[in-house]
Parts: sequence; structure tokens; C-alpha cells
Amino acid sequence: MVVAHRKPPYNVPRDRSPTAAASGERSVNPLTPLSNLAAIDAAHHLHPFSDMKALNDNGSRVIARADGVHIFDAQGKKYLDAFAGLWCVNIGYGRREIAEAASRQMNELAYYNTFFGTTTQPTALLAQKVTGYTGGRMNHVFFTNSGSEATDTWFRMARVYWKALGQPSKTHIIGRRNGYHGSTVAGASLGGMRHMHEQGGLPIDGISHIGQPYWYAEGGDLTPHDFGLARARELEAMIDELGEENVAAFVAEPIQGAGGVIVPPDSYWPEIARICRERDILLVSDEVICGFGRLGTWFGHQHFGFQPDLAPIAKGLSSGYLPIGGVLVGDRVAKVMIEEVGDFNHGFTYSGHPVCAAAALENLRIIEEEGLVERVRDEIGPYFAAALKTLEDHEIVGQVDAVGLIAGVQLAADKATRRRFAKLDDAGAAVRNHCLENGLVMRATGDRMLASPPLIISRSQVDEMVDTLRLGLDHLRETLRK
Repeated sequence: MVVAHRKPPYNVPRDRSPTAAASGERSVNPLTPLSNLAAIDAAHHLHPFSDMKALNDNGSRVIARADGVHIFDAQGKKYLDAFAGLWCVNIGYGRREIAEAASRQMNELAYYNTFFGTTTQPTALLAQKVTGYTGGRMNHVFFTNSGSEATDTWFRMARVYWKALGQPSKTHIIGRRNGYHGSTVAGASLGGMRHMHEQGGLPIDGISHIGQPYWYAEGGDLTPHDFGLARARELEAMIDELGEENVAAFVAEPIQGAGGVIVPPDSYWPEIARICRERDILLVSDEVICGFGRLGTWFGHQHFGFQPDLAPIAKGLSSGYLPIGGVLVGDRVAKVMIEEVGDFNHGFTYSGHPVCAAAALENLRIIEEEGLVERVRDEIGPYFAAALKTLEDHEIVGQVDAVGLIAGVQLAADKATRRRFAKLDDAGAAVRNHCLENGLVMRATGDRMLASPPLIISRSQVDEMVDTLRLGLDHLRETLRK
């Protein structure tokens, strides 16, 4: 059940125990102090997307606690988390309301499945709530536990949909190079990241990729407008190459996240939507990062003004407090799935888990009650963009792209010609590591610095983020001069 709470102001520190507040040196259990966890981690834990030998040689950074927009390591060092965990802690850390909602649900009904014609109260209410943000265009949702599982779900659903309509040859999916859709076999295949395809014999059959709308790096002499049209029309060319009768769907993130926060030119999405509509293929908007207020709209496709048929969601759905994801299903697809398919032989033990659903409902209540989507659109988002734009006067910054509370800062060896550094990863890593040493968590994708802070970040914290990032840029410039 969802109960009302008094609306707190942004970034108010919550009460903490004196011991924890003083040092951050809390124990997972009384026999395991945080200072020992790095060694335990090295001995037993294989990390995702990590060079395990290098990580074990250097030791893991143990994160002990968090509050608002800050995290604290086991030594008590404070960091401004300008990346919201992994793009996901939209309401910030330390919200006791979420813990209380999860606890209430766990004490009432800790678990039951949604197979065999059953549901639970928070699962049904969450389905109603989350589809309500789509403007009446996507009235159904299939719940998963993550964005990667959501990708696998719509991948199968798209093929089942076309088969039910008597077009079983429509199985091929088109994605984009440098896109990211998770790390399962299907998700990594649909994404267009070469370093992921090199492991595990990917991509699997039935998937093709077109170019990304990355004007700064790939636009050449074209204007952004013309480049956006050219990249969108690669989709049409790929459909012709494969045969329209064989193509089920096109998938893309409204703004590429892990690929570097690549914001497409304004001409891109209207043309993509036109092509999908005229060539009768499903349009899939990957909302895992862009959803739930990140762009100042509930979903990224709303910011860019197009309507998808399917939309995977996760991350901001619960602000990372508990794992939950799903696929928003447009009405034309849902109608076929309900009336024609019958059994959709797909699902997960924890699909629509009642405790995760209760946490997600409370998270959405907070976003609504505190007006965070509107705050990103009207107040903190424009401030964030303007503050970051001041970095374009820096000698090694070529361009800043920001929408809502997500941004990519493009590093440049030569601003005038858009020439990039010879070693892209080294440039970004140098800035990222310097920021981390100075208490700022950012991410680097090649030579792009990425920011995606909690939606509750204040103006003074944005200023702190930009000032610290400028120090990191200065550090790289001086390193290059030496």
C-alpha cells in the first residue's frame, strides 16, 4: 500500500547514527569491519565490466553509505555522485520512505509470482501508475528485473507479434553502432559496442546495425541537421537491403547513454519515426536511462516528440533502491498479444515482485509529489546545461551536450577542426580519475565526460561539479603540455 508523507525539501540530510555520521565505519556484520572488505572482495567477487587483475592489484573502493547526492567510502571520504550510481538514483540516496514501503510490503507479502493467473496489490497498482505517464498510448507493461531482461522481453515479443499477424519472416532487428541495450546475449547483440561483441561470439543472427547520430565525431562537413537526416536514412537503406518483409523492429536510445551521451540532431527522430511508420516496422525506444524525469519528461521519446511501439524501462523506475524493470507495450502490440497470441511463454520468477513494486510506487510518489520532472525541465535542468556550457571556453573542450540532467562533455585536441585525441580512452580516464581524487564521481566514455546526477541536485552542487570538472580538464591540459 502507498501512504502519503510530508513533502521534504530537496537535499535535506536525514538523521544518521552518530557513529556512522562521524566516520562511515559501519560493519556489515560485527565480525567484518569495512576495512577488511576490499581483501574479501578481491578473493571472491568477480565484478562486471572490470579488469579483474588490475582491480585486485589496486583494491576495490568500498562504498559504505550515502545521503542525498553524496556517497561515502569506508575511510569516510565524501564524493558528489554526479552519475547517480549507474544513471539510476533519480530521487537521491537515503530516502527512508522507500525502506519503509518495502518493509511494510515484506511484512505483509514478501513474495508471490505473477504466473498462473495471479497478481499482487503493488504489482497491479504499479502497472496502472507507470502506464499512466504515457499519455494513454501505452496501456500495458510487462515487468522484469532489469533493463537487460526488458530488452530480451521486447526482442521476443516483437517476433511473436509479427508471427501472430501471419508474417513469421519479420524477425530481423536493426540497432545502432555504439548503442547499448544491456549485457545479456540478446541485449549485447542488439547494442552496437564492438568490445562486447568480441566476447562470446556476438552478435547473434538476425541483428544488424546502422550508424549513430554522433555529429561531432562523424558529421564531417555536414550541418547537424543534414547529418541527422543522413543517419536516419541509413535505416531505410538497411530495410531495403534486408527486405521489409524480414524486418521486425528498430531499437535505439532517445539519447545514447553508455555510448557517450550522444544527443541526436533535431532532424533525426522525426525522420526515424517516419521511416518506421511508412515501412511498417516496430519502433522501440530504450528508456532505461532516459525515463522517469532524466530529460525533464517522464520518458525520452516524449522529449523528442515520437511515439514508440515498445519501450524498455528500469533504473529510475525504483531509483535503484530495488531491482525492477519492464517493457511498456503500445496498444497495437498489446491487442495482438492479448487477442491473438494466447500464452506468451516468457517471464521471470521475480516479474512484478511485490516488494520491488512497492518500492517503485513509493519512488514514483516522491517524484510526483516533489515535482522532480518539472524541476528538471524548468529549473535545475536549464541551470545544469548553462553551467556546463561555460566549459566550452576551455582549451580542450570541443562541445557540451546537455538535456535535462544528462550531459556529455566532448574533449578535443583541436577545437577548430574537431580533431580528437589520439588515445581517446587515456584522455577521458585522466580527467575522470582526477575528478575522483577530488571528490567527484563522473564517467568517461573514450574522450567524452558524462554526467547524470540525481534529480534533486542543487544549484550549488552543480557549481561544485563544474568547478571540479574544470580542475580535471586543467590537469589533462597540463599533463599534455608536459
